[in-house]
Amino acid sequence: MAIFKAIVRTKRKDGFYQVYIRCVHNRKPGYIKTDKLVTDKQLDRNGDIDDPFVNEYCARRILEFTQRLNRKEIGKWTVKQVVDFLAMEDEDLCFSDYARLHIDRMRDRGQVRNARNYELALQHLERYAGTTRVMFAQLISTWVNNWIKDLEMTARAKEMYPVCMRQVFREAVKEHNDYDNNVVRIKTNPWPKVKIPQADRAEKRAISAEECRRFFSVALPESLSSRPKGELGRDVAMLVLCLAGINTVDLFNLKKSDYRHGVIAYKRAKTKKSRADEAYIEMKVEPILLPLFEKYRADDKDPYLFNWHKRYADSDSFGANANAGIKDVCKALEIPEDRRYCVYTFRHTWGTIAQNDCGASISEVGFAMNHSGGHNITRGYIKPDFSPAWELNAKVVEFIFFSNAPSKQGAAQDLNHPKNEDRQFRLSPKKLVYARAYFRGEILAEVTDIGFSNVDEVMARLATKFPDTIPPGCSVYFRIKDVDADIEVVYERTKGKGF
Repeated sequence: MAIFKAIVRTKRKDGFYQVYIRCVHNRKPGYIKTDKLVTDKQLDRNGDIDDPFVNEYCARRILEFTQRLNRKEIGKWTVKQVVDFLAMEDEDLCFSDYARLHIDRMRDRGQVRNARNYELALQHLERYAGTTRVMFAQLISTWVNNWIKDLEMTARAKEMYPVCMRQVFREAVKEHNDYDNNVVRIKTNPWPKVKIPQADRAEKRAISAEECRRFFSVALPESLSSRPKGELGRDVAMLVLCLAGINTVDLFNLKKSDYRHGVIAYKRAKTKKSRADEAYIEMKVEPILLPLFEKYRADDKDPYLFNWHKRYADSDSFGANANAGIKDVCKALEIPEDRRYCVYTFRHTWGTIAQNDCGASISEVGFAMNHSGGHNITRGYIKPDFSPAWELNAKVVEFIFFSNAPSKQGAAQDLNHPKNEDRQFRLSPKKLVYARAYFRGEILAEVTDIGFSNVDEVMARLATKFPDTIPPGCSVYFRIKDVDADIEVVYERTKGKGF
């Protein structure tokens, strides 16, 4: 157990004494310098400090030191280790250092693509700051808002980069601040006063069935390459379109073990870490795709289903080459440059045709496309029947490739566009939420945080802070605001039923 005492040592040339807090641990002394100075008049006959203000300050510091050490096993520490630990806790933390640690942890968990986005966000933040050592104290709301303003001309980064850095900040606060023991190393939180803009969305990503038929029937542009990009682009577009809009990263990472009895089974890379069901889905392979499965099948000794790993370093490179090939085909079709397709065009097209031309509901489309939906927790407990998704996918393939029926393209829109979503208030773990609970007009509890998947999670968090004096059956009003979208809703719940 370390023992502390406020002391002075030698007198300085200017007549002042520097005040130290002496730490004795395992019978060895160490000294922690403070910013206080005293004179001979502030010392008693024994040389002890006799100034009430200095003593009060040192008493608070000693209490803080004791609380910090009580949470550590310091029996085998040297006194130097104790002093260094306490001194380090006083220093401002480096946000850049913590962000790089967070990014490394993401890579260790296999979140390579997300880690790259976080890395790009940090690099932009550091370029704006003019240093590779951005400190937490520097991150005040005015400064962060000015940084976001510097991103306003970007399409996606203006939303993605701040969201990434906000998540890093949140994890740092959880790791370094201990409010129960009054340890607050990160003293500022700019995010409640920061407005994160929405990323730009294309007005129209989906194309009609007629345009699909034209795309897949056009003669490929001539190429001297034995592996022309146009061919790859058209083949990947076909796979995406006929596998219910599968993402290229999931297509690239399919293993032979994921393909059994004509069905592929995989976990969507984008959302498997954030869903209770790990974003698992099974999709039946339609006969139209079997020639492509054979064309790109990997060697018997290769664990991967397709041979793209031999040609491309990673899924990003694979996706980039597929997009380049799709644009080559569009060029052959004389489609203007600003309207040329990409891989996501065919993912959105699948959803649009499934709803508009095959009569599927939005929930049925979302299920087949492996969207998060509103029942993630439930899906974590049950084994879904994916056959309805197979049937819907077969209808889409039939409509596009085996009919000449006109599509309802007049209604075709991006399914992910807010105009097409229902009016239900929706949250995601990336959104900043400010919520309050009211009883008889008074605030019972409030919270400002991210990480909520739905309003029930927000209300549950608030309810943990309620007093026991609320009578059963009484109503409590919950005001929940999506700060990023600037949308607020109000819910009423009664004790014993809603909480």
